[in-house]
Amino acid sequence: MSVMTEVDHRIPKDVAEQLVAPGAYADGRIHKAYAWLRKNEPLGIADVDGVDPFWVVTRHEDILEISRQNDLFHNGDRSPTMIGQEADKQVREMMGGSPHLLRTLIHMDAPDHLKYRLLTQAWFMPQNLKRLEDQIRVIAKASVAKMAASGGRCDFVKEVALHFPLHVIMSIMGVPEDDEPRMLKLTQELFGAADPELARDGDTPPEERKMDFGVIIDFSNYFRALSESKRANPTEDLASLIANSQIDGQPISDLEAMSYYIIVATAGHDTTSSSTAGAMWALAENPAQLAKVKADPSLIPGLVDESIRWTTPVKTFMRTVTADTEFAGRHMKKGDWLMLCYASGNRDEEVFEAPQEFRADRKPNKHLAFGYGAHLCLGQHLAKMEMRILWEELLPRLSDLALDGEPAMSESVFVNGPKRLPIRFKMS
Repeated sequence: MSVMTEVDHRIPKDVAEQLVAPGAYADGRIHKAYAWLRKNEPLGIADVDGVDPFWVVTRHEDILEISRQNDLFHNGDRSPTMIGQEADKQVREMMGGSPHLLRTLIHMDAPDHLKYRLLTQAWFMPQNLKRLEDQIRVIAKASVAKMAASGGRCDFVKEVALHFPLHVIMSIMGVPEDDEPRMLKLTQELFGAADPELARDGDTPPEERKMDFGVIIDFSNYFRALSESKRANPTEDLASLIANSQIDGQPISDLEAMSYYIIVATAGHDTTSSSTAGAMWALAENPAQLAKVKADPSLIPGLVDESIRWTTPVKTFMRTVTADTEFAGRHMKKGDWLMLCYASGNRDEEVFEAPQEFRADRKPNKHLAFGYGAHLCLGQHLAKMEMRILWEELLPRLSDLALDGEPAMSESVFVNGPKRLPIRFKMS
């Protein structure tokens, strides 16, 4: 691993510390840090105690270009998510030297990445998803009916945003509905590991928390049993496809199978939940935007894209440089670590007009929330379809929307979004 020496491009410590502070992603400080970085040091080096130094990529253009160059910037050589030195050490000790607890698509590079992606890619293509539209609409109608029955006040996250996409993806996977609460809790514990309200050890002070492998173990135990069932009695669902998949003529290993289940079962609903809640939050604060979309339902696809840009649930991914190179005027060494800051790219003033404003009719909307290149989000079409259908069912009935208390974002450097959204409303 190289030692970075580009002293002139060191990020001030007070700014750099925000990049690895889960609380900064919850209270909005991260956007102030991003704005400073885009203006003053768009590709600088963060050197923070307890974390290996890393390049910080904040401009839309640079994130896009790095995402294009998959041979030069790898996912799998080091952790593709931000991790501290002590936690990294624990993972490597547990996994026999590997930096990965799981081996999902986000941990893979060519040639394995494409092989594993192709196992399920057809499931998530628009032409295949069309057959699910009626099923998803039934689920959306039930979610809207539940909201309508709440008496004009609810926590939109807990009552609607969490459960609608959860039910959709679990139905597609073949997970029994009775197990959905368990899947939701494990997902929140995985992505919210740094959040005192969501983490399994939330009562433990942050400085005393240790790497908890229990969530991964619980997920794996559940899906191992499901996988055995689907091998014995395969059905027309995604879990059966994964359970019986082969790579290069051989059944996929237990690690890869469990990893596949876990990434679909978590990312398959959590990010959609966040974007849906992010849209409702923005509409509650912007009555004119709500009125505009209600008056013109053709704007709903634009509302969906803007909510994804605005919320950017996946805040960061890490990449590793595979060879000494010069990029955007910076000299990078083999082994250097980079943080791609998608939420910064999605508010880049050079790309988006008035990026700090929520505009349902924003065109064009070249957001980076689904990534780019080989690692473009596998489930992007499903996520957009789910949100579109929900808003088609909800908006015609919704009026007099307002916040009904203090919303809150989850604390996480990797994946975060609204965890609480109290609203009051009227529905026809």
